[in-house]
Amino acid sequence: MDSLKSKIVIATGGGGGIGGATCRLFGARGAKVAVFDMNLQAAEQVAADIMAQGGVAQAFKCDITDRAAVDTAVAAVEATLGPVDVLVNNAGWDVFKPFLQTVPAEWEKLIAINLTGALHMHHAVLPSMAARKYGRIVNIASDAARVGSSGEAVYAACKGGLVALSKTLAREHARHGITLNVVCPGPTDTALLAGVAEGAANPEKLIEAFTRAIPLGRLGKPDDLAKAIVFFGSDDAGFITGQVLSVSGGLTMNG
Repeated sequence: MDSLKSKIVIATGGGGGIGGATCRLFGARGAKVAVFDMNLQAAEQVAADIMAQGGVAQAFKCDITDRAAVDTAVAAVEATLGPVDVLVNNAGWDVFKPFLQTVPAEWEKLIAINLTGALHMHHAVLPSMAARKYGRIVNIASDAARVGSSGEAVYAACKGGLVALSKTLAREHARHGITLNVVCPGPTDTALLAGVAEGAANPEKLIEAFTRAIPLGRLGKPDDLAKAIVFFGSDDAGFITGQVLSVSGGLTMNG
């Protein structure tokens, strides 16, 4: 994937499990990585890891639910690293409850982070990509968007919306040389999954059930997702757009 050398990459939620693994792999492949996260310390650690391996990276604190903050952060990336070539919308949040036990405040937070935040990021980077007639966008959804997931109704709705958004923008911007694809993680060993499990009556039993349901016999690892994400962000995937890929150990096998 030499095509990634010196490409400018933004990854939201870059201080977390999947986001951090993705940022590190982009850095290892020669990209210049802007690590976006609400947790600046976590983002700085990922950036430091990349630079320790000889890569180029910079951490940015960014609340993707705040459009003004997004515009400021993207402008800072362009000023320090250059025009954005690749956007990875990875930031997410979930709460594990039956729908009738959720409250509107939770819906609003879920929608703000998982859908509106991604809208902000697309709207901020697409004009420059369209003007340069080049761009790679990878959106991280969820298999919950494809098959549903008990206890994650609003989260699944947001991720379903992200899939639909990606396909629509892939059609609108194909003429600009911009590709948009979606990676859907299955259960993955991250802090987000641990947080979701905490909301269950028996967290250990829930994790065991997830693991038993996966044909390959284990939870996903952040690196499993990073490899798929980086592929879609590279020119090796230059003739692939509007597609949805599950990285779930066979948990879902949608055609």
